[in-house]
Amino acid sequence: MKKLSELLVGVPVLERIGPDDRPVGRLTYDSRDAGDGDCFFAVRGTARDGHDFIPTAAAAGAAVVVCESLPGDLPEGPTYVVVENTNAAMADMAAAFYGHPSRELELVGITGTNGKTTTVTLLYDLVRALGHRAGLISTVVYRIDDQSLEATHTTPDAIRLNEMLRRMADAGCHYCFMEVSSHAIVQQRTRGLRFAGGIFSNITHDHLDYHKTFAAYIAAKKRFFDELPPEAFALTNADDRNGRVMVQNTRAKVRTLSLRSAADFRCRIAELHPDGMLLRIDGREVWVRLLGRFNAYNLLSAYAAALLLGFDRDEVLRVLSTLAPVSGRFECVRAADGTTAIVDYAHTPDALENVLRTIAEIRRPGQQLFVLCGCGGDRDRTKRPEMAQIAVRYADTAILTSDNPRHESPESILDDMTAGLQPADRYLRIADRAEAIRTASLLARPGDLILLAGKGHETYQIIGDVKHHFDDRERIADEFDLRHTATPAH
Repeated sequence: MKKLSELLVGVPVLERIGPDDRPVGRLTYDSRDAGDGDCFFAVRGTARDGHDFIPTAAAAGAAVVVCESLPGDLPEGPTYVVVENTNAAMADMAAAFYGHPSRELELVGITGTNGKTTTVTLLYDLVRALGHRAGLISTVVYRIDDQSLEATHTTPDAIRLNEMLRRMADAGCHYCFMEVSSHAIVQQRTRGLRFAGGIFSNITHDHLDYHKTFAAYIAAKKRFFDELPPEAFALTNADDRNGRVMVQNTRAKVRTLSLRSAADFRCRIAELHPDGMLLRIDGREVWVRLLGRFNAYNLLSAYAAALLLGFDRDEVLRVLSTLAPVSGRFECVRAADGTTAIVDYAHTPDALENVLRTIAEIRRPGQQLFVLCGCGGDRDRTKRPEMAQIAVRYADTAILTSDNPRHESPESILDDMTAGLQPADRYLRIADRAEAIRTASLLARPGDLILLAGKGHETYQIIGDVKHHFDDRERIADEFDLRHTATPAH
């Protein structure tokens, strides 16, 4: 418990009504969760405005209300703190409430369109294999050393984020590796955190439903590096055309990585096999269990960040060779007859093409490839036709289906996807994802390949506002079992 005055240190306050010596027991931005002695933040969201729920929070006993404007009829009870931006104030106050836990950790953030989850997970696994306690904040899972928590967002809200960082520090973690989404940067969820380093993976068209323009999306990512402290490192992908843009105004120490040109950290793929690849990193060969050029970038990012954190090069390379692929990222499910399904989270045009290029490099002559993909509802519509065009370009047969339709009609999403396809393109349109997976399994011959793209690690499908259990890995495994146990026709 802390006094309000302690939480407001450094916070630009426009107006305060009420005493600032009130003790605060908890922080929340959900009025339904507010109670006696709590601090309620009235956050303006895309669907609802927290200012409408100030009376509810006050009636529940909130001691403090932080808002951008006061209600006309001011409920008695709380101290009111008026600020210019509630999200910014919430981040600053959350960091203070939990004792600035990021200052007790070597916190490394990664931002970019693709590769964030794999890179932070590789770093987390690498550091723990080297004998250190670490935390992880990713799209797939949150971890406090060896304890796992359900991941609700790529980057959680500022309150939960600081609470988890405090738990990490108290558990003896010295490192934390986290994904930093563009939404989180714009909404200032990471404000007030001290980063030891930042990594830029790449940037391609995504989230334009939120950012509206690609320029705004780039600016959101760049802001993360603009705010890094001078003692931090800024590791950027020199092969991405926006890699230099990201770090042009940073105060941090800039370092580069590349698979194609001169850089501080270099890598090339020496050999590619179905079960892994041989990399040459800074002149040293290492066999890894991950596949594809995109994973070479992820591995190089993890290697470079580990060295920038002070780890021994030889030890880092030794551990890299032992690391396993991340759940739902190029994850293979094999049938008894040799048919292989590859489950991957690829849900952007660039990510889908990267996975398909890797498959093309390891694909044997005569192997058919079936590519199943969809596009999420209530999200960027501009990428839908491009995703479909990439799928039909690489597949013997593409199967276009649902992803998470949310509040859109699956058929209207498929209309957008097929808008740019030609009559000669080989594809099927099956809105029901379970039926689409079943069809892919039935069409595949023994030894063929099936790519199930878009959902990866997810164990649900969002229809409307409801999450229904759905796991691509479970579905295809069940279909493969049916193939194996089916009675042959006579």
